[in-house]
Amino acid sequence: MTDTAVRSDEASSSHSAHPLDPATAAEYLAGRDIMTAAGLLTGMVRFAYYGLEEPAKDDVLAADPEAVDRRLRAFLVNTGTGESTDVVVSVTHGEVISARTLDPRTDGQVPILDSDFIAVDEIVKADPAWCAAMARRGYEDLSQIRVCPITAGAFGVADDDRRRMVRVLAFIQAREHDLAWAHPVDGIAAYVDLIEKKVFKITDEFELPVPAESGDYDDEALRGPHRTTLKPIEITQPEGASFTLDGHALRWQDWSMRIGFDAREGLTLHQITLHDHHADHGADHDADHDADHDGGSERPVIYRASIPEMVVPYGDPQFRYWQAYFDTGEYLVGKWVNSLELGCDCLGEIAYLDATVADEAGQPRTIPNAICIHEEDFGILWKHTDIFNGSAQSRRQRRLVVSYFTTVGNYDYGFYWYFYLDGTIECEVKLTGVLFTSAHPGGDHPHSTEVAPGLAAPVHQHLFSARLDMTVDGPANAVEEVDVTGLPIGPENPYGNAMVRTVTRLTRESQAGRCADGSRGRTWRVISTERENRFGHPTAYTLYPESAPALLADPASPLAARAGFATNHLWVTRYDPAHRYSAGDFVNQHPGGAGIPAFIAADHDIDGTDLVVWHTFGPTHFPRLEDWPVMPVARCGFVLKPTGFYDRNPTLDVGPSAPHCHPS
Repeated sequence: MTDTAVRSDEASSSHSAHPLDPATAAEYLAGRDIMTAAGLLTGMVRFAYYGLEEPAKDDVLAADPEAVDRRLRAFLVNTGTGESTDVVVSVTHGEVISARTLDPRTDGQVPILDSDFIAVDEIVKADPAWCAAMARRGYEDLSQIRVCPITAGAFGVADDDRRRMVRVLAFIQAREHDLAWAHPVDGIAAYVDLIEKKVFKITDEFELPVPAESGDYDDEALRGPHRTTLKPIEITQPEGASFTLDGHALRWQDWSMRIGFDAREGLTLHQITLHDHHADHGADHDADHDADHDGGSERPVIYRASIPEMVVPYGDPQFRYWQAYFDTGEYLVGKWVNSLELGCDCLGEIAYLDATVADEAGQPRTIPNAICIHEEDFGILWKHTDIFNGSAQSRRQRRLVVSYFTTVGNYDYGFYWYFYLDGTIECEVKLTGVLFTSAHPGGDHPHSTEVAPGLAAPVHQHLFSARLDMTVDGPANAVEEVDVTGLPIGPENPYGNAMVRTVTRLTRESQAGRCADGSRGRTWRVISTERENRFGHPTAYTLYPESAPALLADPASPLAARAGFATNHLWVTRYDPAHRYSAGDFVNQHPGGAGIPAFIAADHDIDGTDLVVWHTFGPTHFPRLEDWPVMPVARCGFVLKPTGFYDRNPTLDVGPSAPHCHPS
């Protein structure tokens, strides 16, 4: 193996702080001191979230970067009283900017704490009724029982979910290396009040045998010996990587961007820009807007790209009707980021960035090698053998990869952003890990798959929400929906072979909640309303969605009220710096209506404005037998392609990869 790891501080030692750089350990400590001095951290107050409060776009673009106020935002919860506070502090000025006490009935609850998981184990195992139910099932040794606290959602007074609470399921782990997910104790759930620290309700509806077959995929008795027939593959770049990393500023070929990281959202990308060596848009071209060099210009594409929410709803309507996870807003996906291993998670000439997050005491901790940056060969870029002039040429595609992996409970998610030589941007999520299981009731169960004897894996969805703050050739953009259809036979189409595009301009927020339609090849084109290509058409980027269902829960369901963002594949809103999260700021136990449904209530004009595109994507997963006991990676995502953004193929200047690839 010839892989090489490069630390970002080895790649460059000369960089200054930027307003969009992630919060540092020193800033977390300074912000904590400010809150302590203001009397906000007394007694049993803990940090449920702590991160950078990013400055508004106009402030970043218009001001001297070093003059922009650095602010942090914290969600605080008093674990003794349940009172929660949303706090913003200025590290620059050493003061509290705002502190708002939440009303859980309308605002929801702050995210789950690490200590909640530990407390729940002790609370449940101390409850006599729960212990009796376990003993009745034959489990009196509590050391073998693994309790799994799950966010509660909001289902009304009958579930008493106005209090800060979790619902708890149980699994059996009889041996140290056994896979607990293989042995669910079904039919019983404990409802735990996290403030009163007690079980206030137990639902004990049925008993099914706990599945007995081992799921320990690392046990040779289960998996067999490791295969020996795979020969080594070496990834080499003898002259080093083609990208440069200066602090959090990344440049590769024509691309430049800034890398961010947040405990809630995970990886964030900022100020994604293309250097166009051949840009020339005539008299309307704003020379002052572009940093001209080498005869070209710096052309903005996306100001900020992130995945600010995801929901994983399960489809069993009976005992576990409440099982749905908002892994970003409730659990904070960035907080569970993995340290990546060279040769295991990333191959090639690698640069790593660490991630700094804060624990529930507000103390910073650093996760080394959290973000991986590298290049990949990606097959053929373009190729042609001409029958007339004899030219035979091939060029190879290459892409820049920026990625991280996180583990949330049983699932592991890899988030990958790809940047290609031809201006294409791709977001891919890799889903792996272990299925969430239940006991199988027998027969042809409509809502689950039997993956081992007596073991069920319920159907569920993974619905991710991408927030794309678009700046295609500047902040004045609009969105067009493009459908492709055939035409009936008629005077203008006598042989019935005609195909046409139907273009619909989305002009208001109320109009821009749209669903994908694979039968029409539906795409959404983000156009500049100020820049044109050489044929007088708007420069643009087109969003290509996957054709997969949006949220399948009934529109009148409590889940649909909380996950309104997932009911459509596309939303377009006017930019507002406060509109950062698809399901709202406080997702845990929120009664519904927050996030995108609230953002579009004012029904702003979105034609030729500074706008944000929100895209819902992800699979509906009816598990396969092959997904057990550990799931091979499943992939989902979307693609953004330049559409009239360039005046021709921008990769004509890519040279052959080897002399013999250019015989003419």
